Amino acid sequence: MTDDIRASALRTIATERAGLDTLHAALADGLGQPFTDAVALIRAASGRVIVSGMGKSGHVGRKLAATLASTGTPAHFVHPAEASHGDLGMVRPEDVVIALSWSGETAELAALVGYTRRFRVGLIAFTSNPESTLGKEADVALILPKATEACPNGLAPTTSTTMQIALGDALAVALLEARGFSPQDFFVYHPGGKLGAQLKTVESIMHRGADLPLIGLDTLLPDVIAMISEKSFGCAIVMDLDGKLAGVVTDGDLRRKATMGGGGSLRARDIMTADPRRIGLDTLAVEALELVNRVRITALIVVDEQERPVGLVHVHDLLAMGVA
Repeated sequence: MTDDIRASALRTIATERAGLDTLHAALADGLGQPFTDAVALIRAASGRVIVSGMGKSGHVGRKLAATLASTGTPAHFVHPAEASHGDLGMVRPEDVVIALSWSGETAELAALVGYTRRFRVGLIAFTSNPESTLGKEADVALILPKATEACPNGLAPTTSTTMQIALGDALAVALLEARGFSPQDFFVYHPGGKLGAQLKTVESIMHRGADLPLIGLDTLLPDVIAMISEKSFGCAIVMDLDGKLAGVVTDGDLRRKATMGGGGSLRARDIMTADPRRIGLDTLAVEALELVNRVRITALIVVDEQERPVGLVHVHDLLAMGVA
């Protein structure tokens, strides 16, 4: 029984993967130009993208609208059955409608499709049937290639919805890239949770001002130790006479230099690690975490454009805010 279940799962994934391979080939060939036209139509519109579909295509449409909205393309979903009962008022002439229907003959879409033709609203179709009503009426028809459903009865939308999702993702990403949508832009729409934490810049989370363990090149060893103990970051930041970053003294440096002669006469310049790791104010928190993990350090010094230390980010700060 276990082998049969595993075989079923593998067969489903293989069937859907074959559908994606077919879609990939289509985009590299005849579907490529309509896809490019769809991106251009959306970019040229001054309004929003209205996504609609019925049944499983509707669920895919909701996902597409959410993905577009979160990546810089204003969008929302309109249920086709509700459209003819007042929700057509949500669609404006400056908008673009994306209608999803595998057959292209979904009756519930008729009112919405007719409305776009009457008021010259741009219409993009996701369908597998170029000769369907939807395929013929659309300004841009994205014709998905025929594919075998993973459902053994050939009835439940499986491969077809996977292909629709993939094509929708491709459209959203193409628009994202065309708009130059940056990680900072992404943060505006994803301020919460782990993703929001990852997309914060270190400037928003760093320790600064009087909290920083700042010392000079000629600070004596006892004072270096006192600074490290007082600030509790496990390090002291060494500045030159111009206030620029010169080095860092860590607990490890103190242990390694313990056998050096000179004792209390040693100065920061004698025991520091020169040219320490540093990051800029606009570095993303997730990038800072990747760096501390890669080079196996616990803190990063934040510098401004003049290489002056203006902040410090400790690995505990990154973990506490949920970056990992």
